[in-house]
Amino acid sequence: MRGAIELDLFTAIGEGAVTPAALAGKLKVTERGARILCDYLTVAGLLSKQGASYGLTPDSAMFLDRRSPACLMSAVTFLNSPMLTDNFRDIAAIVRKGGAVLSDEGTMAPEHPVWVEFARAMVPMMAMPAGFIAELVGGSGPVKVLDIAAGHGMFGIAIAKRNPAARIVALDWANVLEVAKENAQKAGVADRFETIAGSAFEADYGSGYDLVLLTNFLHHFDPPTCEKLLRKVHAALKPGGKAVTLEFVPNEDRVSPPAAAAFSLMMLGSTAAGDAYTFSEFDRMFRNAGFSSSQIHALPGPEKVIVSQK
Repeated sequence: MRGAIELDLFTAIGEGAVTPAALAGKLKVTERGARILCDYLTVAGLLSKQGASYGLTPDSAMFLDRRSPACLMSAVTFLNSPMLTDNFRDIAAIVRKGGAVLSDEGTMAPEHPVWVEFARAMVPMMAMPAGFIAELVGGSGPVKVLDIAAGHGMFGIAIAKRNPAARIVALDWANVLEVAKENAQKAGVADRFETIAGSAFEADYGSGYDLVLLTNFLHHFDPPTCEKLLRKVHAALKPGGKAVTLEFVPNEDRVSPPAAAAFSLMMLGSTAAGDAYTFSEFDRMFRNAGFSSSQIHALPGPEKVIVSQK
C-alpha cells in the first residue's frame, strides 16, 4: 500500500488509467510492475479486476484516491514511515526491555520530529472525532478551551468553528504549533486561537478553563505520570469544568475490540511506559487526580471519548 500511495496509483485508476499499459504511461513505471502491483492489491481487497482492467473498491475510492474529500493517504504514509516502523524491527528486544529500544523516551523525547509529521498527516483522520467532540461538549456562549498536545489543532478548531464564542488555547512544542496555527488560519478562527509552547508537564496553563482536551495523549505514559498531569489539568479547570479525553479504550479483557486492544503493542514499541488503558483504569486515574466522575461515549471509529467532571 505504501508503494501504491507513493506512486499515486489509486488516483490514477480513479482518473481512468485502468490497464497496466495506461498506468505505465501515466505513472512512468513499467507495465510489468504495474500489473503485478495491481494484481497484488486486488488480492488484498484494495482493487477490483475485470479482464485486464482494474477498478477502485468503495474503500479505496473513498480513502486512497487523492480527489476524495475523505482521502487518508497522508495518514497512511505517516503510519508507515520509518520514524514509526523502525521502532518495531526487534519485537523480542522491546518485550525484554518492556518499552522502546531506539531511545529511552521513544517518540516522547522533547521536540521529536515525528509530531510535526503527525500534525501535518493526520488531519483527514481526525475530522470525524473532532466534529463529534465539538457536538458533545462545544456548547454555546463563551467557552475557554485548553487543547493539550494540540498537534494539528483540529479538535480545538472544531469547537471554535461550531461555537463562535469559544476561545482556544493550544499547547504543544513550538515547531508543532506552527502547523496548528496554519490550520486555525485556514479555518477562519485564528483570532480566537492562542498558543502555549512547551511541555504539557512543565508549561504554565493558566486557569479558568471550561474544557481541557486530552486527545490521544495519555496513552503515552504510565498511570502515575498520567495522574500527575491530570492533577495539573484539574487545577486549571474552573469549578464544574470538564476534561475531554479521546483514546483507544479496550474492554476489561484487554483483547477486544481488536483495534483498541492491539494499540497497546504500538505503545510498547514506541514509548517508555505507555499503554492502552481500560475505562476502569482511566476512571481510577481521573478520580485519583480529583475528578468527581467520568462518562464514556462511543464513536463510529476505534476510539472513545471520556468526559470527566471536576
